[in-house]
Amino acid sequence: MNHVRIGIVGIGNIGSAHARCIASGHIKGLELTAVCDIDPEKLAQADVYAPDAASFSQYEDMLNSGLVEAVLIAVPHFLHPDFAIQAFQRGMHVLTEKPSGVYTLQVEQMNQAAVRAGKTFGIMFNQRTNPLFQKARELVRGGRIGKTKRLVWIITNWYRTQAYYDSGGWRATWSGEGGGVLINQAPHNLDLWQWMFGMPTRLRAVCNAGKYHNIEVEDEAAIYAEYENGATATFLTSTGEFPGTNRLEITGDRGKIVIEDGLLRFWELGISESEFCFSAKDTKSVPPVTYQEYTSENSGPAHSGILQNFTDAILNGTELLSPGYDGLNEISISNAAYLSAWTNQWVDLPIDGESFYVHLQKRIENSSKKADTIQKTVPTGDYKERWSVRW
Repeated sequence: MNHVRIGIVGIGNIGSAHARCIASGHIKGLELTAVCDIDPEKLAQADVYAPDAASFSQYEDMLNSGLVEAVLIAVPHFLHPDFAIQAFQRGMHVLTEKPSGVYTLQVEQMNQAAVRAGKTFGIMFNQRTNPLFQKARELVRGGRIGKTKRLVWIITNWYRTQAYYDSGGWRATWSGEGGGVLINQAPHNLDLWQWMFGMPTRLRAVCNAGKYHNIEVEDEAAIYAEYENGATATFLTSTGEFPGTNRLEITGDRGKIVIEDGLLRFWELGISESEFCFSAKDTKSVPPVTYQEYTSENSGPAHSGILQNFTDAILNGTELLSPGYDGLNEISISNAAYLSAWTNQWVDLPIDGESFYVHLQKRIENSSKKADTIQKTVPTGDYKERWSVRW
């Protein structure tokens, strides 16, 4: 086996960008053999940039065609788990767009189906390819900062206009999207938080719905989380601030990391701060420290990097940079944040999936119904700047 035949379901904005990337031959060993969408206009556009790929209007027809052995899922959030499960049941490899789903119960079912299938399972957490986040993970997980103390991430440069929210009937509704900034814009950051710093044991959150826009879901959120070892994490995000900020700070008893403006700064202590604190005799003493900076010429291969890694995992057994199973961690944090905001209580992790589902269904039942398309958008087939790491 020297190549993988893949079909893409959902060829809107991001799906068409993936399709164009693969069809152009940018991913070694990956061949686009089919595309699927319920919109005939999008299929007609795909005939132009991917003329060799068969077109399907029904997902099951694509799965049963014999033309694909892997699928890339780029449909609305609620459908990700169901579409993945259908592919796993047919013995196919799966790469899903983020988020892995809307609620943990459905994501757990998808993960179980992946285990039973034994196939390669990836998720499009493309910001894991960024060299600065990879370096931060290396420093934290490798013990260079010592015992973790604190993570603070201010990520408010996800600015969106009202026109953005009005561009589709599914956007910014509980029934169509399943949430706001936490489930649409910030999943990458929530994933990177746990990828670098680990999963918390409990959290408290405030999610402000429609604070800056005419929407029913949150456009601002604040999360405070606690860890078993006493460490804490604070996460602040919004789509209603401009200019926004992207600043990540991670502290341990042997050092501190700050990532901002495309630069990673690292202060490394020569001795544990806690040890120094109780051994120093001078009231003005501070621990010895060295300083280093890390920069990168680019933000990494991003989406194409995940596509290539997924392909290499199938063909050569290469370790996945972004395993699909990890999607449960990110969605667990956002689900816990919503549940905390709705109940005005601390929420333990792992989350009670049944409780969250009940609360979510109440919001879906009362969700507004917008026109299917208020402002018609045409997929460009390009990877947009707003999907990349922005400083």
